[in-house]
Amino acid sequence: MSKQFSQSNFHQICDQLAARDSDLAAIIDSYGYPPMWSRPNSFDTLVHIILEQQVSLASALSALNKLKERLQELTPARVLLLTEEEMRACYVSRQKSSYIKFLAEALLGGHIKLKELEHLPNDEIRDQLITLKGIGHWTIDVYLMFVLQRADIFPVGDLAAVNAMKKVKGLPVATTREELVLMAEQWAPYRTVATMLLWHWYLSEIAGRRKG
Repeated sequence: MSKQFSQSNFHQICDQLAARDSDLAAIIDSYGYPPMWSRPNSFDTLVHIILEQQVSLASALSALNKLKERLQELTPARVLLLTEEEMRACYVSRQKSSYIKFLAEALLGGHIKLKELEHLPNDEIRDQLITLKGIGHWTIDVYLMFVLQRADIFPVGDLAAVNAMKKVKGLPVATTREELVLMAEQWAPYRTVATMLLWHWYLSEIAGRRKG
């Protein structure tokens, strides 16, 4: 089973990373520990992650809330009853609407069983989820990190994490993904927690700029 983290050891892992990397230590010194972001293992959560693809967190949440408002309960069966127009009225694009319905069908048909994923290694989970239309590596990384609390994921497709890493480490803007992946290996086996520190820096910097 892949290594996991929890509320009980999260700060301890942050401290271990800070002891090995002065840039991560500086984030904790400036902004404290990051939140331990987590989400339940549910259809609702996967829909939320799909909605977050390539848009702001605020607009994704607004679409999710609109869907919940319309359906009362966000379930695979109920989503499949919505027309394209009704999905669009909930701020869901045609493309994402097809992704969400494809996921709903996969869950109802038993092709994907979320509870079973909890007991599988990361690679097997990735192999199963990548077969679903509209679910790529970024979505799977977020699922592994936030839902299953898998400790050693570096989401190289996440712009906020990548940009934060470049800034925190003083790297050139042109640094490639491959170079970043290699550099992130220094944080193994806790790359997820290191990424949460980077997100924490990114969000804290944005909040600071807004106040300023």
